[in-house]
Amino acid sequence: MSSVLPFPITPSRTVDANGAKSPAPSPHQTGHRDRLRQRARDAGLTALPDYELLELFLFRSLPRGDVKPIAKALLARFGSLAAVLAAPVEALVTVKVEDGRGKRAGLGVETALDLTALHEVARRIAREEPAKRPVIASWTALLAYVRVALQHEAREQVRILFLDNRNQLILDEIQNRGTVDHAPVYPREVVRRALELSARAMILVHNHPSGDPTPSRADIDMTRQVVEAARVLGLEVHDHLVVGRDGVASFKQLGLM
Repeated sequence: MSSVLPFPITPSRTVDANGAKSPAPSPHQTGHRDRLRQRARDAGLTALPDYELLELFLFRSLPRGDVKPIAKALLARFGSLAAVLAAPVEALVTVKVEDGRGKRAGLGVETALDLTALHEVARRIAREEPAKRPVIASWTALLAYVRVALQHEAREQVRILFLDNRNQLILDEIQNRGTVDHAPVYPREVVRRALELSARAMILVHNHPSGDPTPSRADIDMTRQVVEAARVLGLEVHDHLVVGRDGVASFKQLGLM
């Protein structure tokens, strides 16, 4: 799970059963938040147990007070992190802990809503991933894909298919648009983008509006530069396809890479 949330969080405070706002954090509590955030940066979020990951999220919604008891109480009540996020607002607000002043405190409605919103985001991502990430599993499927995208483009266009380690398409991105016979490509930018997307491999694709897919000398030189830049960083370039109305040329099949 990313440490940067995909939607803004409206801060809300922990409230006790009487609606009183939580006290300002003690120096120890403030230090705990800083230490936990530092561990998350140093070791990564995957190294944190569920209650600490939940704490990190609650820090954003609850800027005051000690949220560790609340995080642990939520996990104890619902049994797992997934179950906490899936719980309805009405159930989340019933979880109470001692606040250190002899009073019972828990989540406010706004914070509970933040948790359910996070669950909805995760649910939508899980639902969309299979539908929006086709697998480039065969040569026939790849040719059909690039022909639809580029065969009838009037200007030269360079696209990069960024793939994961299962050859699932992470992103089909237009790298550059050009004139009727030229679109510049910058190998450093291609590799930088692959690293940003955590891609493991790439397929370069561009079109020749003239109709003839035969690679030019400039196409060959650019491809070799991209392949070399990618190899240094452990990335693979599976192929470079040139799409024209008369067919598709593969650098790999032509022995150009």
